[in-house]
Amino acid sequence: MTKAEIGNGRRTREIIQKYGVHAKKGFGQNFLTDLNVLTGIVDAAEITKADNVIEIGPGLGALTEQLAKAAGEVVALEIDTDLLPILDDVLAPYQNVKVLNQDVLKANLPELIQTQFTDPKRPIKVVANLPYYITSPILMGLLNSPVQWAAICVMMQKEVADRLTAKVGTKQYGALTLAIEYSMTAHEAFGVSRHAFVPAPNVDSAIVVLTPRPTPLPVEPFDRQKLFKFIKACFAHRRKNLWNNLKPVIGKDHDQQDQAGQLLERLGIERTVRPEALTLNQFIELANGFHKLAII
Repeated sequence: MTKAEIGNGRRTREIIQKYGVHAKKGFGQNFLTDLNVLTGIVDAAEITKADNVIEIGPGLGALTEQLAKAAGEVVALEIDTDLLPILDDVLAPYQNVKVLNQDVLKANLPELIQTQFTDPKRPIKVVANLPYYITSPILMGLLNSPVQWAAICVMMQKEVADRLTAKVGTKQYGALTLAIEYSMTAHEAFGVSRHAFVPAPNVDSAIVVLTPRPTPLPVEPFDRQKLFKFIKACFAHRRKNLWNNLKPVIGKDHDQQDQAGQLLERLGIERTVRPEALTLNQFIELANGFHKLAII
């Protein structure tokens, strides 16, 4: 008799009972038990047999199984050593899956791709149900990697998804939005109820798909990392206007303050504007101007 899929609620409960699994809060574990959501994630990432997939945090293997059916090869990174023997067992039918005991935040991703995939030249996609507490560090780690991702499809807290996909001028728009926009286009594929998980988290989730920017930035920053640091400073206090947030950056030197004010005027940026009203290109122009003035 063929076993039910891992993501089937009854099968999930059987696995949990058989192995005495307890979701660990320290790892942000919540096991997805809705097959429609699992197949929806695979569809949203547009996984095909021509793709290599890196999965972050396979858990009990429910999403891994669906990825294995659709992808060429899957390499799953699991930090919880207690789950490794369970994954070896439940994923045994799938010869195109490797489970590695690795922390994605510490992994050498280019080396992993070269050594773990049979054909490392295939398009590389990342798929993950991310722990809420380290969503941003994982995303920034992926984006700062030299790997050219074909797509990044991740589940995250709905509130964070709204920030990633926010439009200029909205209250969700901020430094994280701009960090994503710098290299990727983000869109929310669909929402996921908290009741699709065991145990159920306290908030709802959403699937966000990131794909490479279709066109390069019209203005290049003088330094990418310093740009992001500058943008964070501009959003340091959400209730303050741009100029008040910039004061600690500019300093108390009157000449420097005058030069900074003149720069904003040349760029057509009002001192009283809210930082969420500026586009990425405006932030880049402003950062480049501050750099020329030796302010940053």
